[in-house]
Amino acid sequence: MRADGTVEKLSAVDRKSIEARINDMATRPLRTLGMALKTGMDPVSKLPSQLKNTDEYAQIESELVFVGLTGIKDPARPEVRPAIAECQDAGIRVIMITGDNKTTAEAIARDVGIFGADEDVAGKSFTGAEFFSDSYSDAQRADLIMQGGGSRVFSRTEPRDKQALVKLLRSCDEVPAMTGDGVNDAPALKQASIGIAMGIAGTEVAKEAADMILADDNFATIVSAVEEGRSIYSNMKAFIRYMISSNIGEVASIFFTSAIGVPEGLIPVQLLWVNLVTDGPPATALGFNPPDPDVMRRPPRGMNDVLINNWVFFRYMVIGMYVGFATVGVFVFWFIYYQDFVDYLGPEMMTKLGATYDGHTMVTYEQLTHWGQCREGAAAKGTMFEGFTVADFDYDGDGDVDNFSDHPCTMFTKGKMQASTLSLSVLVTIEMFNALNAISEDGSLLTMPPWVNPWLLLAMAVSFALHFVILYVPALATIFSIAPHNSVEWILVLAFSFPVIIIDELLKMVGRIMNDRERAARLAKDKDA
Repeated sequence: MRADGTVEKLSAVDRKSIEARINDMATRPLRTLGMALKTGMDPVSKLPSQLKNTDEYAQIESELVFVGLTGIKDPARPEVRPAIAECQDAGIRVIMITGDNKTTAEAIARDVGIFGADEDVAGKSFTGAEFFSDSYSDAQRADLIMQGGGSRVFSRTEPRDKQALVKLLRSCDEVPAMTGDGVNDAPALKQASIGIAMGIAGTEVAKEAADMILADDNFATIVSAVEEGRSIYSNMKAFIRYMISSNIGEVASIFFTSAIGVPEGLIPVQLLWVNLVTDGPPATALGFNPPDPDVMRRPPRGMNDVLINNWVFFRYMVIGMYVGFATVGVFVFWFIYYQDFVDYLGPEMMTKLGATYDGHTMVTYEQLTHWGQCREGAAAKGTMFEGFTVADFDYDGDGDVDNFSDHPCTMFTKGKMQASTLSLSVLVTIEMFNALNAISEDGSLLTMPPWVNPWLLLAMAVSFALHFVILYVPALATIFSIAPHNSVEWILVLAFSFPVIIIDELLKMVGRIMNDRERAARLAKDKDA
């Protein structure tokens, strides 16, 4: 039908002109509707009351008069494009399935960032009929959808095509999340690893088949859910990492004590207190860690990925070994080098710190590691302890000088209280620092500072407060066989504890390098494909 209302036979030139206009509108992208009318029909009263067979439909739907085209713009939400970009950075493939024609689907895909503006979509965009035709075997289809990764677009699809695509992805060991809102989406939603239905526009059938329902029908919400899921998984790993590395440290402390033969630094009641009371608040607070800044730039976990791989186990062991070294090391230091440390600080500094040297005698490493051979009186003759004497000193920090000169070997038993307290304080402090390390798996404390999780800081304060209670309340100090620290001893505690921060920062740096290399290799693979 021409503009003046006249009707002419549709010529080949007219057909090409209309097809060119359709293609032009589709690339804008517009969903294009062709409109036609039927002329020369019988009045409605003479039409069959019900159209019962296709012949009657064919009679009405043939010899139509084309009258024009209409393009419908259904713009994507502004948050869709950045959400898709975030998915691509996170290694999540976005596959678009639509009933639109191929040109419109590709134009929409470019518009929202599924495809680049000038990207060659050959082998990445298919109609349902093309992809599931007899031209491809199942193995070839799997190769087409998996080769090089990246996004795909499927247009002119039927409901069965969606289900077949989900099945194909699962057969390739992918973890597909399917979104949909219609009744015909229900089979694919049910078959997907996670079906996601629209809460506003979705049908009840789709919602029933889905595992998750979007209350706002927003694609970006799915991306936020992925980020939240990764954050929860990271926090779970942080909790496990903190608890395992701390417990490895306690085991290592006992092992090192037995291996080198020094007196027992930590007694059972002290270890029990640390495990049940001191470690609890920080471990719980780690569940409130915010997501890492790069959580959505890491590749997805595989279905068969282990929670603790070789690298993670190595990190656990390194931190655990240092915890054991520090707790035993400060114990040995008190017996062998404490006086040298006091001399290094000098009288002036000791006065400023308000501390005094308690007067205990230094021993050699050989004497300390063979303390069991020390016997009082004549039994010590002919051994390394022959003539062994120690000065009287205030071993329990109560201000009274305790008599050890008459029984010097008791320095390794009853006289070790201050050294044992140092070991306990180092264990508590180092585990608080280790909790700070667990804020992020690979993020430095310079980029993820402690105050990003105020609950952890509060938990650490509670743990330190509990430690101070048993340390400075005399009745509790007696129960736990510990003595109060002076300022010099707190300096020693910090000196032996703080290196765990530096060690873990180095391990995190190595982890970041490994992650960057893995990400670069993945991007290079996608680019080559």
